[in-house]
Amino acid sequence: MTRAVVAVALLLLALLALRMMRAGWKARAARTAALGIDPVAPPADLGAVRVPPVPAVYVSTTRAEEWLERVVAHGLGVRSPAEVSVHDAGVLVERRGAPDLFLPRGRLTAVGAGPAIAGKAVGGDGLLLLDWRGDDTGVAPLLRSGLRLRRRADQSTVVAAVEALLAPSTADPATSTAAPPAPPTDPTRAAPPAPDDHREDPR
Repeated sequence: MTRAVVAVALLLLALLALRMMRAGWKARAARTAALGIDPVAPPADLGAVRVPPVPAVYVSTTRAEEWLERVVAHGLGVRSPAEVSVHDAGVLVERRGAPDLFLPRGRLTAVGAGPAIAGKAVGGDGLLLLDWRGDDTGVAPLLRSGLRLRRRADQSTVVAAVEALLAPSTADPATSTAAPPAPPTDPTRAAPPAPDDHREDPR
């Protein structure tokens, strides 16, 4: 077999692989488009800036409970450089080469850090993870967006700011009027016995 034949065979295999990848991407896009996800455009007034834009890489969005089930509808499957900022109105992810992602305060459900999401595995707590509702009706599933912040120190700042959005009454003592929550009780611990008012007088 000559080198020319080998080169042509490899080229055909590469084209076939690309075609299959494109078909798979289109199928996933159609499947995730049927989930009923309804992205929200950022409002003209985002309110006070809680964290100014910090550099990051937007990795992907998945179903919250299925970290490998990538969502590609509405441009959510495109990995891209980004800047993340936190405002009174929610979290804004400004992306280059892909649609911006705005997560309204009312749709955010959780924030944290983790080792991996579809398209990126870094280990430890290297990824910022934002859980959010895909629509306002409850039809769309709970989603999770993952970002890799350029500076590790920014991650704790963003997490703290989003936690304040999720629970402002407890996260901001200056504006809180609610009493602190009672500590959780351990249902496995038995309550101490009640005093016996009818014990015999030992005298």
